[in-house]
Amino acid sequence: MSTTYSTHAYTPGLRVCWCTSVRKERRLPLPGEVLVRKGQTVSQDQIVARTEVPGEVQIVNAASLLEIEPEELERCMLKKVGEMVEKDEIIAFRKGFFGLTKKYVKSPIRGKIEYFSGTTGNVSIRAEPTKIEIDAYIPGNVVETLSNEAVVIETKAALIEGIFGIGGERKGEIYIGVEDPSEEISPENVNERCRGKIVVGGSTASFEAIKRAADFGARGLIVGGLEFKQIKEILGYEIGVAITGHENLSLTIILTEGFGRLEMAKKTFNILKTFEGYNASINGATQIRAGVIRPEIIIPLQKEECREEAEILSSSLKPGTKVRVIRHPYFGCLGRVVDLPIEIDCVEAECQVRVAVVELQNGRKVKVPRANIELFDW
Repeated sequence: MSTTYSTHAYTPGLRVCWCTSVRKERRLPLPGEVLVRKGQTVSQDQIVARTEVPGEVQIVNAASLLEIEPEELERCMLKKVGEMVEKDEIIAFRKGFFGLTKKYVKSPIRGKIEYFSGTTGNVSIRAEPTKIEIDAYIPGNVVETLSNEAVVIETKAALIEGIFGIGGERKGEIYIGVEDPSEEISPENVNERCRGKIVVGGSTASFEAIKRAADFGARGLIVGGLEFKQIKEILGYEIGVAITGHENLSLTIILTEGFGRLEMAKKTFNILKTFEGYNASINGATQIRAGVIRPEIIIPLQKEECREEAEILSSSLKPGTKVRVIRHPYFGCLGRVVDLPIEIDCVEAECQVRVAVVELQNGRKVKVPRANIELFDW
């Protein structure tokens, strides 16, 4: 078989780096106020931007409740437009004949009177706005501010991108719960020492171990893989194909290798073990369709600790490139590309595709469709 440059292929890859420059954009959902300036140094938990989301509007048909015509509503109103009202506070009142009966309208929420209408008889009450604050997520320098909507923060950090995750942004110290990346973290290894920590659990974790991690207040759990059915067991429902990361969980879970019991890649494990005790920022948000979002583990480093390495992101596939197979029957296997035949080949699924010849870590050479591998610097 011969390799020619015409057979080089564009191939996506996961970033697993001892040290790299990480930039994170922190964006408000609505325009608001940016609280930091370009060039400023920020801490992990520092609030960098804030805004207010307008509250929902509740409409009350006050004229109907008072049993009056809409044009009579104004003289019955006890509150003016713009005034704040408490929940269940009386906002309109009418006495019946000879004062024997009384009709009144209570506010269903705490909020502000927006308007009342003499045409419809309705009173509009807007709930208080929801305050939203965004923290820096990572310590570093503000390298850009985007009007009144966002800031960009840069830091030097160890970076690990995973395959799949659930749960949102969390911060905590790295805690290694196993001795070897092939080891499953047992429930017995999950204890009080995990409180407030991001626990590294080797190849996989049982539901009991995950539950104990949550009960002991762990902020996150990082493992090689989980069975897909465990995700439903954890969440209580089937997960869809949308972006993950918004699940109502007390800890974030990140799978570095995929689904099933999969040994964590040695480089990934070694990075985590080296930086045990360091503060990290993690996010389980994952999107596998267009606009791919990877779950991430960011371990900020001091400048003197960081020797930046060349990253393999998305580039041309060529002999010698380190890869990981992402489809069965070699799912999760690591290896090196040894050849890229120019000819179309027939694979086990009886499809005619372009293939790569990959030498796995055990020395075996296999043909794999190029679409079934990703760059991975193991």
